[in-house]
Amino acid sequence: MLAWHPQIEPLLQTRQYDAVAQFYEEQLEKEPETLSYYWYLGLSYLLNNNQEEAQATWFLVLSQAEPEDIDAWITELVEVLETEAICQEQIENLTNSWLIRRSIQEIVPKYVNNLLHIILLEIQLKQFLPEQLEDIKIIHLLEELPSKNIDNELLLQVLNKIIAFPSLEALSFSQASSKHLEQETFITTISQLATTRAYDFGQGHYASELIKLCLAFKPDNIILLDQIFWFQIIDKNYTDALDLAKHFFNKVTRTDLQLFANYKILLVLLNQGEWLKIDAIAKRHLTLIQDLLKTNSIQLHPLMKESLVGLTTPILYLQDNPSETRQLQNQVSNLYSQQFLSGNNYSYTSFKPKTQSTPLKIGYLGHTFRRHSVGWLSRWLMEYHDKNNFQIHLYGISQPEDDLTQLWFSPNAYKSYQLPRNPQMVADQIQADEIDILVDLDSLTYNLTSQVMCLKPAPIQITWLGMDASGIPAIDYFIADPYVLPENAQNYYSEKIWRLNKTYLAIDGFEIGTPTLRREDLEISNDAIIYLTVQSGLKRHPDTIRLQLEIIKAVPNSYLLIKGFANSEIIQNLFKNLSDEIGVVSEKLIFLPQDKDEETHRANLQIADIVLDTYPYNGATTTLEVLWMGIPLVTKVGEQFAARNSYTFLKNVGVDDGIAWTNEEYIQWGVKLGTDEKLRQKIATQLKKSRSTAPLWNAQQFTREMEHAII
Repeated sequence: MLAWHPQIEPLLQTRQYDAVAQFYEEQLEKEPETLSYYWYLGLSYLLNNNQEEAQATWFLVLSQAEPEDIDAWITELVEVLETEAICQEQIENLTNSWLIRRSIQEIVPKYVNNLLHIILLEIQLKQFLPEQLEDIKIIHLLEELPSKNIDNELLLQVLNKIIAFPSLEALSFSQASSKHLEQETFITTISQLATTRAYDFGQGHYASELIKLCLAFKPDNIILLDQIFWFQIIDKNYTDALDLAKHFFNKVTRTDLQLFANYKILLVLLNQGEWLKIDAIAKRHLTLIQDLLKTNSIQLHPLMKESLVGLTTPILYLQDNPSETRQLQNQVSNLYSQQFLSGNNYSYTSFKPKTQSTPLKIGYLGHTFRRHSVGWLSRWLMEYHDKNNFQIHLYGISQPEDDLTQLWFSPNAYKSYQLPRNPQMVADQIQADEIDILVDLDSLTYNLTSQVMCLKPAPIQITWLGMDASGIPAIDYFIADPYVLPENAQNYYSEKIWRLNKTYLAIDGFEIGTPTLRREDLEISNDAIIYLTVQSGLKRHPDTIRLQLEIIKAVPNSYLLIKGFANSEIIQNLFKNLSDEIGVVSEKLIFLPQDKDEETHRANLQIADIVLDTYPYNGATTTLEVLWMGIPLVTKVGEQFAARNSYTFLKNVGVDDGIAWTNEEYIQWGVKLGTDEKLRQKIATQLKKSRSTAPLWNAQQFTREMEHAII
């Protein structure tokens, strides 16, 4: 095997490449027929940043080769260069390694393995751009060359890196790679990488396109079909997601998978605001849940083992009947827990006794320690925790970090983890940290959190804030207050309800941006009354929209501004159909686009004279933002947790005006607030004064109450 001349080793170690070149020049004067000296002379030029001289040296020699010798000479030169490229990479001189491999490319442009190394080096050097894949023609080469010419392990390594650059080129590279990799390896790799791109980076469309590459091999694989559905939901591509969910439903015959498919159909319709198509699907959903619960000795499909706990959540948007829905939720969660635990080696059943002299270890579990409703609201508890008596551990499950994470969560934690989507690994870490109390911030909104809670990694487990309680048997308590749940709620909760004295949540306020919305932009006069409703399509129950339109009909010179995440055309049609039914002209309805960020959204709330809440699923973060901005609110109080958030927040700022217990009262309050300017001013004054007096805006006091309850 060829190697550098032994005499120049000291020069190489000290990187005196000009002296190395001089040595080989002298050797060639003595032995001009020794080919390897030309290879190493050119290499010494290259390492001394003289690329033109290096190329000239090699190509001059190669141009003199006989036809029968040229291939052997090129092979020998490439071997010399590749050996040195590897050495340079091993000593972490990546730039030199890249220069050498670029030179190899000039000599043998179709050497795929070298091109793969170039890509890896450019990624490490932060020089890579996806369009370079076309420039070096590697996609074409992968499509044309046989697999025997390609290092599959190297190709897989590059594929893992390339996926992090979402582009058409990355998709083409992935597709071209598929013919050279073992099918299961390719599918597993792409599936895992697509999941990361979708959930960690919000790249739902790109992730969907990646999974389509896998579906080319297994078009009927329901695991892949399930993945692409959720990626389309992330991408808000509800049209394709609905088609896929319907295809899924028609394809499966098992009750559990039919329930799962029906849940998807219902979820898409709700997200889009397709409320006028929901009734039959909703009835079928309840029937399928009941059928599943009646089934004896069922073994759930793996998809259902992961997802069952959240399949009742659409009911919360459809009806307000907690005595029924909680019973269903508790039964579903019990089955979910049994099935999940049956597939795991263990859950944690014994814990070390607590030493009184040591700080209490509180773990917070979720995927929302960031710019998310739960993040905006929970940050204050982290800020004000008594760090001398409480050790705060944050367990983030596969969540992106942002400015909220860095400013509010990480600095206030004794330990902060960003853990993968592996419930056993998360639970192991919680157990290893000897957490005394584990607080679930996600509840029914994230199935991985539910799986961790099922494993019972802490002796005391609590649900707080994220949503209504999950009903998982391993969860001991659900944090509430005197208002957010009715007095008889314990009758239908499996968790013990832990009522704080005043409010189950308090914050110190919100950051406000610069408003970008003005009346004149909307062609609304200064003396007009503006009502605003701000929610996603999920919460746009038609019965509540009818009440809101009755208010607009009754109040002269009034407008309803409508804002929220959903398919804008479908939501507009929903409102316009209902406005025709009620007798409200469509000109009184104005649909607003989304704002660029939360701060601007809050600033733009100020355009409203009155905000109209949703029912049976109230606003929560939205209500807090509205009250912080000093805007009167009309809300209808129900029985379930989701129908009483606005009620408890109003009570905890000392405002009773706007609280309705019936449909009639909702309309009456809406009309009264629209026609009584003095009442609106009185409420606005109350709300602004409450900032310095109300329990809702005293996060430090709330934190002390939470800590006192825990102790």
